[in-house]
Amino acid sequence: MAQSTFQAFVVDHEAGAEPGVRMLSTDDLQGDVLVDVAWSSLNYKDGLASIPEGKVARRSPLVVGVDLAGTVRESSDERFMPGRQVIAHGHDLGVSHHGGLAELARVPGDWVVQLPEGLSTRDAMVLGTAGFTAGLSLQLLEERGLTPDSGPVLVTGATGGVGSSAVAILAARGYELHASTGKDDAHEWLTSLSATTIWERAEIEEHAERPLSKQLWAATIDSVGGKTLAGALSATRYGGAVAASGLTGGAKLTTSVMPFILRGVALVGADSAYLDMAVRQAVWNRLGADLRPADIDLLVDEEITLDGVQAGLGVLLAGGARGRKLVRLGGLATAST
Repeated sequence: MAQSTFQAFVVDHEAGAEPGVRMLSTDDLQGDVLVDVAWSSLNYKDGLASIPEGKVARRSPLVVGVDLAGTVRESSDERFMPGRQVIAHGHDLGVSHHGGLAELARVPGDWVVQLPEGLSTRDAMVLGTAGFTAGLSLQLLEERGLTPDSGPVLVTGATGGVGSSAVAILAARGYELHASTGKDDAHEWLTSLSATTIWERAEIEEHAERPLSKQLWAATIDSVGGKTLAGALSATRYGGAVAASGLTGGAKLTTSVMPFILRGVALVGADSAYLDMAVRQAVWNRLGADLRPADIDLLVDEEITLDGVQAGLGVLLAGGARGRKLVRLGGLATAST
């Protein structure tokens, strides 16, 4: 097997080194499937992994990046032979296993899914972990009976990766969309994604002041947590549900049992990291079909290379993101003997 050298975005908290682009070799990688990475994306978790106080990185040095899409170069797993286009995300990728912000990645076969029909590798990372989480959230809500006829669906943190993807995916399914954001300059963009009503984040949080508020939404896809999640629960209609997947607004949830015992509201967790792989593949298949946004490029805030990753992560950590930051990686790794 020929050794290959490649560029990767690396953090090394133990050495106290600044995060940045380094040259690595395939000898630094472990896993059954070697992938020529074409695209990755930036996620809030990547930002946390890049800073010691984020307490996400569990090895050092670490190639950051919780998702990737590309083409199999070498494989000892019969399910993913060379030439197959694949996606990998979740599990320990970019946390304790070298991740996707690299020109080459080696991952266990059990972490890999096949790129579905209807998506290119670029499309897959426009969606990425964030879009997958949004799609999974909607699937969990639909499994509880949610349909476009049920009433409006609220999306919190609507300018973030999960939120903006959820808005676009819900629009593709024909739902009436209410979007919540704390950014005044994002209203026009959210409207372009088919949000019909825009709520200020403070308005959602006001509902948290009452055990039960006015019944407004049939369901919510929440990526904020904290007081925003409490407000959404208080204003969910009878029999509705909230799918929660984030904590940018805080990990603490202060609410009452009233929405659950008097309105039959359900709080559903949407975890994309360790989801059963058959379910993971099924959600990706839907993202290439009925959950595919009508204009997927509307989600792209910025397309960068590895040299732009550090600045992009800073924007995410500061809460300044709008949509998805896409990282172009393909075609630069070189082989040597």
